[in-house]
Amino acid sequence: MIRNHKRKWIGSLLLLLTAFIVTSTPFHDVTSLPKELRLFEGSLSQLKLSVPVMGTLVNSNPEILQVNGIEAREVHVDFSQPLQVAPKKVGQARLQWRVGKLPIKEVKVNVLPDLKVIPGGQSIGVKLQTAGVLVVGHHLVDTGKEKVSPGEKSGIHVGDMIVKMNDLYINDMSEVKKIVNEAGAKNQSIQLMVVRGKEKIVLTLKPAQDKKDNQYRMGLYIRDSAAGVGTLTFYEPESKAYGALGHVISDVDTGQPIVVGDGQIVQASVTSIEKGQSGNPGEKFARFYNENEVLGNISKNTPFGIFGKMYDKPKRAKRNEPLPVALAEQVKEGPAKILTVVNGQEVEEFEIEIVNVVKQHFPATKGMIIKVNDKRLLEKTGGIVQGMSGSPIIQDGKVVGAVTHVFVNDPTSGYGCFIEWMLQDAGLTIKQQQSMGLKAS
Repeated sequence: MIRNHKRKWIGSLLLLLTAFIVTSTPFHDVTSLPKELRLFEGSLSQLKLSVPVMGTLVNSNPEILQVNGIEAREVHVDFSQPLQVAPKKVGQARLQWRVGKLPIKEVKVNVLPDLKVIPGGQSIGVKLQTAGVLVVGHHLVDTGKEKVSPGEKSGIHVGDMIVKMNDLYINDMSEVKKIVNEAGAKNQSIQLMVVRGKEKIVLTLKPAQDKKDNQYRMGLYIRDSAAGVGTLTFYEPESKAYGALGHVISDVDTGQPIVVGDGQIVQASVTSIEKGQSGNPGEKFARFYNENEVLGNISKNTPFGIFGKMYDKPKRAKRNEPLPVALAEQVKEGPAKILTVVNGQEVEEFEIEIVNVVKQHFPATKGMIIKVNDKRLLEKTGGIVQGMSGSPIIQDGKVVGAVTHVFVNDPTSGYGCFIEWMLQDAGLTIKQQQSMGLKAS
């Protein structure tokens, strides 16, 4: 009886001791330190262990990393104090915390090339030329004998992109009209190559003559261009690469992402704003400004926006000097700012809150939830409005992401994407260093 009571007492004591250790600050700090850490060359980072003991930090590559300003393989440190880690050059190192000869934590550190961008916020006009002609609908051609859509009959779907006609690449609708009329006059069929998703399909279509005007038609509604207004996110001075919008441009009728054949960005000026309300997210109204002055090209249209090269440094920037960028795992909940235009061409800074951050190891569009709390912006726009997509998000002096979407039922809130994924699509890939097989000693 006494023995059983003693066992229960010891068990309870061990349970309390375990609970104390697990909930203690040192245990939390040790377990919260990642196994792998990415840092930019030339940056400064703190690593906190909060273990109240003296010990040794083993640095496998002191040429890559300095700890507490010391370039040495072994540094004697107080583990209760934060460690200052300074990446000196691109490469990889391992840090191992030891008490005596007992290792208590190890972290692999990847040092990445320094990367800074100039944050945007300027309104831009977007002119896209499709890589072919996009089919946005079918229509019937009245031949006098029947009403028929040759395109639908030949198997062409809404959303298909016609890229070739009789082995000729198609760039605009005027070329389509010429080929259709020539084939119709000769009573010949046209061989088409269409892109449907990731497939390339060859189809045959015979034009029908419309009895109203004797013109030959395919019975298709087609489009070869799109235009709109968005916001510039960043500009990288060395490569002249830029990113904007933060989301894909899709065709208004088909909902399909537009495949870019060519494109330009130009200046835009905000003329008025429809204030957002619950159920109606509102919109920026803007006009293209000085269209003859092309700012840059458009080479890609991806889930994270449009990308290309700018011909010169963007004008009217709120911040002219490049800022560091944040990796996806460095973005945190808390205060932040966005840069955007609400009147004319003036870029202004507004307060927001990052209320939720989604951990992402691979590119995905909805990386964070943001909420506008700036009284000036709420009074002017009601929150996030259409046309604000691409507005850069800045936190702790770093560009961390871009505004992408507004919540329809709450225009004060919306989604943002991480800047890291936009940089990748701009060709400014932040690459992991390959494992060098380093071991702490």
